[in-house]
Amino acid sequence: MNARCGICIRRRNCPNLSQAIATSHTTGADPILRPGGCCSPRNEAQTNMESGDPLLPPRKVADSQSEMTELILPNDTNTLGNLLGGRLMHYIDLVAAIAAYRHARTYVVTASMDHIDFIAPVHVGDLLILKSTLNRAFRTSMEVGVKVWVEHTVSGTLRHVASAYLTFVAIDSEGRRVPVPPLEPVTEDDKRRYHDAGRRREQSQLERERKRSARSGAAVGP
Repeated sequence: MNARCGICIRRRNCPNLSQAIATSHTTGADPILRPGGCCSPRNEAQTNMESGDPLLPPRKVADSQSEMTELILPNDTNTLGNLLGGRLMHYIDLVAAIAAYRHARTYVVTASMDHIDFIAPVHVGDLLILKSTLNRAFRTSMEVGVKVWVEHTVSGTLRHVASAYLTFVAIDSEGRRVPVPPLEPVTEDDKRRYHDAGRRREQSQLERERKRSARSGAAVGP
């Protein structure tokens, strides 16, 4: 049995470990560390909402924030002279991956681009500025938020043109998932993004469960 209690790993003595193991023998679930520090049977929702590996030192949001600037050239645009949506998504994926890599300090792969808003077009000659911020670290995955601005090369004015949320998974050289450090929100904005990411995660899990149930119902059929 894999007793995944951070306290038990360190001191091999958790006051609730015996009860958790007894419950796990009945349910077939592994013990897992709850937010209060005691053991309880593992379930999928708790596993997905774990916030990083408690044995790894936490990292701050500022440690992984990243920025990238691109000059938009004619080969980046469509026949109207506007930046191609696919090219913008490529830039967003790159700058988000840099933030995820800086936090995890291991290989990361894109799991999903959960949401993207194209707010305004980007034109030839514009300077595209992309900034990525780690919103929350889960057990082996991370949500990264990206905001994109355009800087007019003559006037110097900035215009918000796109926003996106991406999820990355940390892996080792063999492609196996590995735990990531917890994220320590410091500022009020950090804390707001941290809690918002948790709500988005819960909604995503509910939607996956709904689709799974729908597929199961369709498979049974009359």
